[in-house]
Amino acid sequence: MTRGGATPWILGGAIALLAVARSSLLLITVEGISMEPSYADGDLLLMVRRPLARPRRGQEIILREPPGGDVAAPRAAGSQYAVKRLASTPGQPAPVGTAGVTHRMPVPAGHVAVLGDNAAHSTDSREWGVLRNDQVVGVILGRVRRSDGKRQRGRTW
Repeated sequence: MTRGGATPWILGGAIALLAVARSSLLLITVEGISMEPSYADGDLLLMVRRPLARPRRGQEIILREPPGGDVAAPRAAGSQYAVKRLASTPGQPAPVGTAGVTHRMPVPAGHVAVLGDNAAHSTDSREWGVLRNDQVVGVILGRVRRSDGKRQRGRTW
C-alpha cells in the first residue's frame, strides 16, 4: 500500500479515537469546598466515565447526587453531580457515621459509601447513607487547571 493510500485509514482512525475520547472523557469544574484541600472551588478536573472507569476505594469520583442533596457538595458546574472520595465498596466496612448503617457494618452488594475530604463542609454518606453503584458516573483522572492559576504538582493533565 502506498503512503497516500494509508491516509484515509489514519484519518478515520483518528476520528474514531476522538469520538471515543469525547464520549468517555469529560471536563468538570468544581463548585464548592467539600473536597478541599484536594480540590478547590473552580478547579477543572478530567473524568473518565463508567464503564471504562473501575472505581476503587480511595479514588475521587463523580456521582449523581441523591435527591435532597445540599449545596455543600462540590459539583460539576450547574449540575446535580458531586465530587467525592470513594470510602467503601461492597463488603468493606462502612465509614463511621454512615447514615442508616450500624457501626462498621459492611457496605451491601451493589452499593458504595462516599466521603468529602473537608468533613465539616461535606454532604456525603454520613447524611445520604450508602449509594447505589449506578449513581457513580466516573473516576477523576486528575486536575487540568487549578482555580488559583498556580502551577500544578502531582497528578496533572
